Amino acid sequence: MDLSHSPTTLADWQTLAASLEFERRAFVDGQFVDAASGETFATINPATGDVLAQVASCDQADADQAVKVAREAFDKGAWSRMAPAKRKQVLLKLADLMQTHKNELALLDTLDMGKPINSALGDLSGAIGCMRYQAELIDKLYGEVAPTGEDSLALVLREPLGVVASIVPWNFPLMMTAWKIAPALAAGNSVILKPSEKSPLSALRLAELAQEAGIPRGVFQVLPGFGHTVGKALALSMEVDCLAFTGSTGVGKLLTQYAGQSNLKRLYLECGGKSPNIVFADCKDLERVAQHAAAAIFHNQGEVCIAGSRLLVENTIRATFVDKVLAAVASMQPGDPLDPDSFMGAIVDDTQYQRILGYIRRGVEEGATLRAGGEGQSDSGLFIAPTVFDDVTDEMAIGREEIFGPVLSVFGFDTEEQAIAMANDSDYGLAAGLWSQDIDRVMRVTRRLQSGQVFVNNWAGGDQSVPFGGVKQSGNGRDKSHHSLEEYSSLKSVWIALS
Repeated sequence: MDLSHSPTTLADWQTLAASLEFERRAFVDGQFVDAASGETFATINPATGDVLAQVASCDQADADQAVKVAREAFDKGAWSRMAPAKRKQVLLKLADLMQTHKNELALLDTLDMGKPINSALGDLSGAIGCMRYQAELIDKLYGEVAPTGEDSLALVLREPLGVVASIVPWNFPLMMTAWKIAPALAAGNSVILKPSEKSPLSALRLAELAQEAGIPRGVFQVLPGFGHTVGKALALSMEVDCLAFTGSTGVGKLLTQYAGQSNLKRLYLECGGKSPNIVFADCKDLERVAQHAAAAIFHNQGEVCIAGSRLLVENTIRATFVDKVLAAVASMQPGDPLDPDSFMGAIVDDTQYQRILGYIRRGVEEGATLRAGGEGQSDSGLFIAPTVFDDVTDEMAIGREEIFGPVLSVFGFDTEEQAIAMANDSDYGLAAGLWSQDIDRVMRVTRRLQSGQVFVNNWAGGDQSVPFGGVKQSGNGRDKSHHSLEEYSSLKSVWIALS
């Protein structure tokens, strides 16, 4: 379906939503098929409670078949040995098709997991940009000639790994998919995608577009289903060479065990976060900074791995700054995800909804000061108001544990050293923010923050040219940039003796 015209109102998006047809089957060996068991699961619109579709629930048998097909496709070489410039053209065509169907793909993600439509459209721009970046990059990476004497020639070649399994989360369905599959496909691998059971619909539509773009049969396959069934089967497979995962730290630890129990497959993890956002008293325009600080946690209903969920504010401006954050929150209330004016949408499912409300109750019980929100509404959909806690301490669960919802914890600090210590006092290290006009302070603090990325006088800035990933229990993988291609390829050293 081509939804390339530009809907602008809630009514427009509702009309388009009513016209959608959902692909429900897995995509294996170039065709859509039911799960081998015939089992299905319901994918539900969290804004309404309506069942969107009964989707194929894949398990061990489906994983085995997909891996077999992927290995055969890789060994035959139609894609793995294709000239990089030709792979580039196919992936650029896929990016063009994604652009043509951008509204449809965004709408699928909005219906499936509850994010606001404008946010989903932004995700699609990122996904398309990633596909184009990796496609353009692949024919511009050179091998190496090592320095040797005249009696030998030493080459360093970069080759695809083989079969790559990508397990992606539900909060940014297509953007996370693109971050994983674009470099893996560009490098020449066969890729099996396991989308989240909470948001599988856009991945299945993407499979159709990939086939239309000319990706050979068996090179890209999609297996919807649950982590403990088909996800585990892929992780334990002796024929999967690499596993790329974005999701919770707990699941990441399980996958690490599975990789070791099987074939020591490469494993790249982007896991949880509890990111500090540090505001020093010398920063300019507190009202603008407060808007950014609020958006850093309440964007996408707080269901963001790098959400700025810990707000550290210098005590001399803390009262004033928190008031400005509360003023910003007033314009960030949840609404119909199909309404372009909604800043926040619905919580993805009841499990996550109850988890978030549980943390809010716990925050009150542990003595934090509830300054805004705290309420949920589930009569016709799953919505939680943006919630702000002040007077949070390191011992409180809301200050230490990843909530993955619209809950902001505010801490106060007096000195730079104290701010750094508080920021680093976490199991996680995915992102950090820093607001200051003092360039010396910026450089000192940036170097000492234990984080895979630091945003200075912004939050979540960057483009496809910079890597994304964390340290500590936030994982070890890197998405985006040319560094992601390194993860989906291996080096081969060739030493040639010359007579």
